Amino acid sequence: MKIADESASGLRRALLIGAFVIAALNLRPALAGVSPLLGDIMADLGLSAAAGGAITTVMVVCLGVLAPVAPVLARRWGLDRTLLAGLLILAAGVIVRSLDGVLFLYGGAALAGTAIAIMNVVMPGIVKQHFPDRVGVLTGVYVSALVMGAATASGLTVPLQDALGYGWRPAAAAVAIPALVAAVLWLPQAARHGPAGGGNGRKPYGELLRRPMTWYVTAFMGLQSLTFYVLLAWLPTIFKDAGVAPDQAGYLLGLTNLVQVAATLTVPGHAGRSRTQVPHVVLAAVLTLAGYLGVLLAPATLPWLWMVALGLGQGASIALALLLIALRAPDPAAVTSLSALAQSCGYVVAAAGPFLFGALREASGGWTLPLACGIGAVLLQLAAGVRAARP
Repeated sequence: MKIADESASGLRRALLIGAFVIAALNLRPALAGVSPLLGDIMADLGLSAAAGGAITTVMVVCLGVLAPVAPVLARRWGLDRTLLAGLLILAAGVIVRSLDGVLFLYGGAALAGTAIAIMNVVMPGIVKQHFPDRVGVLTGVYVSALVMGAATASGLTVPLQDALGYGWRPAAAAVAIPALVAAVLWLPQAARHGPAGGGNGRKPYGELLRRPMTWYVTAFMGLQSLTFYVLLAWLPTIFKDAGVAPDQAGYLLGLTNLVQVAATLTVPGHAGRSRTQVPHVVLAAVLTLAGYLGVLLAPATLPWLWMVALGLGQGASIALALLLIALRAPDPAAVTSLSALAQSCGYVVAAAGPFLFGALREASGGWTLPLACGIGAVLLQLAAGVRAARP
């Protein structure tokens, strides 16, 4: 009987981890899957470059503005049920976004962004609730799954579009399938656990707002998000304009997202053991700058090299942003508050990036000015990161 109980417990644990990983895989495909299809979407609906970039902007705005909704839902429903709701809203948003008409396009994008905002906030709480003795390991798994989801969507969207036919809509709607699979797998967890453990009580926002370090960390989070999302939205289009085949452009975006996994798995452990994280911030910015410069000066020459540099730099940057949130707050309640503040403000800053990038492309007639502004944003990211990374 004891062996049977242990076997059943081990099976439940394995199913829980599997469902958790599949849920984490759904955090970025709805965002990353837009850019490989952006040219077809714009041509089909007659959108300008700025309007095309606004699809991603709408979702990223929701990541920032609607993140505070998640703690409210978690206190009422519990973390597990809130995650289930996020997965279902995500599937609905992706399907609505794929329907005919500009209103459905942007409305569905807003729904999908809302779902991702909720899950972004809930996932770290899920780790602490279900894996309190493995927080570090499961956090690494969660961030790596997030990056893998983005890489898979970036690399496979165009081949899936070619395989399915009927334009961009079926390929865009297919992102709903893994979200529904994750929802089905997570349903037993949501049914088992009620509204407990969803809130931490009053958070010390007033004290955080008075600390300069809070704003250095927030600026670093926002600027690294901005420099990531502008290329997530426009990189395949930049490569296609430089003469790279559309499927290869999607593969290149997938490569840079895939390479981020190596950085997200290695950088936090090493940087967390160091007294200062300044060298890590500098190296991440230098690699990101190298990627930006390669795309600006020679996009069709060794594009895989620029993508590797960009992936390492951006993967290290997001890992460091999340690490600094944990290191620069004095206690768990302050960590939660700083995380909410930094991610909410950061994503609002990042949301303007894809739209402004497209508007600059439209105004200048080329990619030189937008990419030069992106390089400027990386330099600002470096300045904020150096201040945030000091002990």
